Amino acid sequence: MKILVLNGSPRPNGNTAGLTASFARGAREKGHSVQVIPVCQMQIGGCRACEHCHQEDSGHQRQCVQQDDMQKLYPLLDEAEMLVLASPIYYHNFSGQLQCALNRIYALDRPRCLKRAALILSSGDEDVYEGARYEYRRSFLEYLGLEDMGVYTFCEWKDKAAQKRQELYQFGKSLPLEP
Repeated sequence: MKILVLNGSPRPNGNTAGLTASFARGAREKGHSVQVIPVCQMQIGGCRACEHCHQEDSGHQRQCVQQDDMQKLYPLLDEAEMLVLASPIYYHNFSGQLQCALNRIYALDRPRCLKRAALILSSGDEDVYEGARYEYRRSFLEYLGLEDMGVYTFCEWKDKAAQKRQELYQFGKSLPLEP
């Protein structure tokens, strides 16, 4: 299975990156193709709501007018069979950089091969995940009709990092191979 991980953490060596790396290692060992994209290292602007991408018979349907790094993500999103959203939680939701990338998926409407999704969240408090969970449930599970493969949370002061990384590694190893 082709798995695309959008890592929304601005810290390349932070908790989100460590959890994501553990998941990716387990999934690769199982035989999956995993691509981790650090969206905070990319230049991705917010959606302009111009509707350029949805003008029927225009020759530019599914194409965003903005020529930034999101153009690199569109083919990866269309090829991915599973999408993993990984983010630290800032003010009860995804990081701003990840939010821009998620909003820009609007240009594709529905990525072509996507069937499954998972969520990896980290924070300094155990009671701040609801905004991200809501968006994940409504936008990805319900609207896109994706199968929920799990929501994994890490609270800095409560959880042990090594134990959580092992849990994410096992999650990656447990993903079924496509027939």
